[in-house]
Amino acid sequence: MNVREIAARHRMLLGGGIALGLLGSAASLAQPWLIGRLIESVAGDEPLAWPIVLIALMFTADAVFAAGHAYLIGRAGENIVFDMRRLLVGRLLRADTAAFARLDRGDVFTRTVTDTSVARIPLSQALAQIVTYGFTVVGGLVLMALIDWRLLLLTVGCLGGASVVSLLLARQVRRASLANREDTGAFGSGVQRVMSALSTVKAFRAEQRESERVGELADTARRSGARVHGFSAMFTPAMNVGTQLSLAAVIGWGMTRVATGSMPIADLTAFVMYLFYLVSPLVLLFLAIGQFQQGRAAITRVSELAGIEQEESGPSAAPAPAAAGSPAVRFEQVSFGYGDGEDVLRDLSFTVPERGLTAIVGPSGAGKTTVLQLIERFYRHTSGSVQVGGADVTDLPLEQLRGMIGYVEQQSALMRGTVRDNLTYAAPDASDDDIARAVALAGFREVLADLPDGLDTELGEAGVGLSGGQAQRLAVARALLNRPRVVLLDEASSHLDSNAEAALRDAIAGVAADCAVITVAHRISTIAEAERILVLEDGRVRADGTHTDLMATDDLYRQLVSQQLDAVGTPG
Repeated sequence: MNVREIAARHRMLLGGGIALGLLGSAASLAQPWLIGRLIESVAGDEPLAWPIVLIALMFTADAVFAAGHAYLIGRAGENIVFDMRRLLVGRLLRADTAAFARLDRGDVFTRTVTDTSVARIPLSQALAQIVTYGFTVVGGLVLMALIDWRLLLLTVGCLGGASVVSLLLARQVRRASLANREDTGAFGSGVQRVMSALSTVKAFRAEQRESERVGELADTARRSGARVHGFSAMFTPAMNVGTQLSLAAVIGWGMTRVATGSMPIADLTAFVMYLFYLVSPLVLLFLAIGQFQQGRAAITRVSELAGIEQEESGPSAAPAPAAAGSPAVRFEQVSFGYGDGEDVLRDLSFTVPERGLTAIVGPSGAGKTTVLQLIERFYRHTSGSVQVGGADVTDLPLEQLRGMIGYVEQQSALMRGTVRDNLTYAAPDASDDDIARAVALAGFREVLADLPDGLDTELGEAGVGLSGGQAQRLAVARALLNRPRVVLLDEASSHLDSNAEAALRDAIAGVAADCAVITVAHRISTIAEAERILVLEDGRVRADGTHTDLMATDDLYRQLVSQQLDAVGTPG
């Protein structure tokens, strides 16, 4: 579904609002004609009751239809914004990881929040105004032609030049608006970049530099926004010049004709009233055209974001269950690279048994975290086969695949909300027994007992309210809640103190008795207890075995231990 299809879903509301607007315009157009007839009745000493009643009815109808028009169009606009935001959020949450990684987060936020609000203008408000005000202008010109076509030619001549200028201004507004939307997105990106690294900014005394840098982005957005307002501000003066000239010309020539008896005063009065009635709709018509052009820039930006590449969900039906004894994870000649760069993994092959702890180690850039991301299918391998539970990950529906895996990231991704909200994120309906089991396995029970409101304790952004180690143990408990077949730990113990790490090691040992656990870790205390250790180098498995075996046979492993893990202490 695209943006225009969203607008089409609300065509009944839009159509109803436009219809009421047209009826209101018709009632408005009838008023000068009725007032002209009232003047004729006064001049002819005829009864005035019916003309006055009809005029009052037209005024009332105009007010009622205008209110209904504004309500329906406003409601349709809000519905369109809601649908656009829901569409964008859904598309972003299901976006291909590589495609999403290329996006600027601040610009994404601007498009999702600000541009969706602006995009409703051409799809509802400006569209309705163009139709209704256009009808008013055309209808008024027709009625003016019926009264006196020569005066109409004089009026059109005066207004024509102003109309051409207004149309040219509308084109400039659209171009300036598109530039302003881009500049606003760049400013949002700058703010988000600084706010996400606020402690780093403070630690390196970069407040002034960052303030100036973001200030320059804000100034660029200010200047492009000023251009939009500058072009928009010319609409009303341009139209006012035309209407004022036409009004002066019409009154001057019309009064001359009335004085000579070639034109009735009632007709001149009606004609002048139509001219007054057309001034506001004509100005608003061109303003609506300008708003329409301005909103098209936002529509373009929303549509671009809605077109982001999506994850392939996989087949609708799950493959046949794996045979007993199938490895939990198997890599067969797997290669993968990010974008156009060199392959991070090259013909990588290994298996992970159904149960037990497998550790992956290697120097920076060896592809350790990439292995976990391919198992989760955050990225698609370029060649070879990645299997989970005996089935290729490309043959498994994403929901089923990720339901089989518990994933703990290097930085625990906790969210604002209660501890319970974070713990049960993947299983909102989890029972108290399942929650208690996960809490116990992750070594989070004592932490939970010390929290003021237990599971209902409120956490701030990114888990503020818990220490780094506590937050990581909560993330581990969340991963264990679904009783996954495979648990992936990406530096899960990196934020834990020695006591907490020991508790987590014991927990992982218990989990590994029931399922496969794959951990990427640097701490020797975590690695040494693994039944199997894979040493990665240049995207391939260089060696594998136990800690004792590798210390005796592999130079790179010994080097990693001495350089990265000595601070923890090597087990005897």
